[in-house]
Amino acid sequence: MQGYILNINRVKDEDLIVTLLTQNRLITLYRFYGARHGNINLGYKLDFEAIHSPKSSISMLRNVLHLGDKWMANPKRFFIWQHFIKLLYTHLKDIEELDSFYFDLLDTMNHKFEKQNPIRVVVESYIALLEYEGRLHDDFICFSCENIVTQNLVLTRSFLPAHYECIFGTSLNIEKIMELFLTGSTLNLDDDEVNILWKILQEGI
Repeated sequence: MQGYILNINRVKDEDLIVTLLTQNRLITLYRFYGARHGNINLGYKLDFEAIHSPKSSISMLRNVLHLGDKWMANPKRFFIWQHFIKLLYTHLKDIEELDSFYFDLLDTMNHKFEKQNPIRVVVESYIALLEYEGRLHDDFICFSCENIVTQNLVLTRSFLPAHYECIFGTSLNIEKIMELFLTGSTLNLDDDEVNILWKILQEGI
């Protein structure tokens, strides 16, 4: 079985409770601490076995193999990756069974992180997530006054559109954001604009 580590909690004697996103579900497993165990970390993709024990209500994480990529050795890229993983865990933590979309999304991001700008990858992936969940507000109706935004666009948490006059925030080029929502690509956004979107995204998925 394969999965991405979305959360790690340390318990007694440095044992771990690990939550993983697999192809179709979130699973929580217990990992005993020991010298023979390889290191695991938030955001790692693992090949593993979940072993049920009659003595425990939680299955054991065993036979772990880290399916790592070279880019994970880059601290800046790995920090951005882990930050998104934390946001995704908060978003999904109360759900047990999931469509394969979320696992496939992380797989796609994982491959892109090697050569592409990681912040752009995250923003584009978030657009895909919002569209999949039916939360992409491409009608550009201000959530505050419920009128259409035609200029002086501000995006808030979950990329909700609003007028600059209705809510405090950084004004964005509406034509560029419309194109982003339509194509899912940050190609026509400059780095400052992408960083603004990344800052908004960090408020929560």
